[in-house]
Amino acid sequence: MSNYNYDYDDTPQPKAKSNMDIWDMMSILVLLITGCVGVFFLLIFLFPDSGFNPYPPGALNASPTPTITPIQLEATWTSTVPPFMTDTPTLLPTLTLEPSVTPLSLVTPSVTPTATKAPKRPFSATVTYIDSTIIHPDLACNWQGVGGTVVDANNADITGVVIRLVGMYNGKSKSEPTVTGVAPAYGKSGYEFFLGTVPILSKGELYVQILDQAGLPLSDNITIDTFNDCSKNLVLVRFKKNP
Repeated sequence: MSNYNYDYDDTPQPKAKSNMDIWDMMSILVLLITGCVGVFFLLIFLFPDSGFNPYPPGALNASPTPTITPIQLEATWTSTVPPFMTDTPTLLPTLTLEPSVTPLSLVTPSVTPTATKAPKRPFSATVTYIDSTIIHPDLACNWQGVGGTVVDANNADITGVVIRLVGMYNGKSKSEPTVTGVAPAYGKSGYEFFLGTVPILSKGELYVQILDQAGLPLSDNITIDTFNDCSKNLVLVRFKKNP
C-alpha cells in the first residue's frame, strides 16, 4: 500500500496557448491569392469582352495588317560608249576577166525556133443569134439586146462574175458593166444588156468581155454583130471556163 501516491491533485490544468507561426500565415496568403485568381478567371469567363480581359475574342482572329514597303529603284546607270573608230577599207585591185571564146559556126542552122504562144484566157465564148421572144415573149420584136451565162469547165453556173459591154450602138458609145446571176431567165448565172426597142444592123461595133474583181480580163474581147431581123434580135453569148 505504500507504493501508491495518495497526494493526487485533480484540479484542471489550463490549456496551452496556441501560437500562429509563419507557415500558417503563408498558407492563408496562398489561399487568398488562389481565391483572387479564381474570381479573376471566373469574371473573364462570364464577361469575355470586358476591359480587364487581356485577350478578347476578336483579338485572336485578327490578322496582322501587311505593311507595303516600296521598292526603291536603283539609280539609272548611263553607260559611256567611246566613239567608234571607222576603219577605211583598202580597196583591192580590180580583177580583169579574160574575154570568153564565142564559138563561130559557118553552117546556117536549119531549124528555125518557134515562138512560144501566149497562154489563152481562162474563158472562151460561143455566140448565137436568136429570137428574143424566147426570153421576152411579151415584147415581140420591140426589143434588142445581149444576154447569156457563165459556167465552169463542168458546166456549173458561176455567179457574181463581171461582164462588160463596150463599143458603139446606133451612133452612141456604150460601156456598161453587169454581173452574172441578175438575169435568171437565161439560167442561174444569167446576165443581160438592153440595147434598144428597134432591131438595127451593126457589124463588129460591140464586144463583151469577162473581168475579175480587179478589172483584169478573163476572156478575149468577144466581138458581136446586131441584125435588123426580129429572128436575130437577141445576141446570146455563153462563156465557159477552159479545161
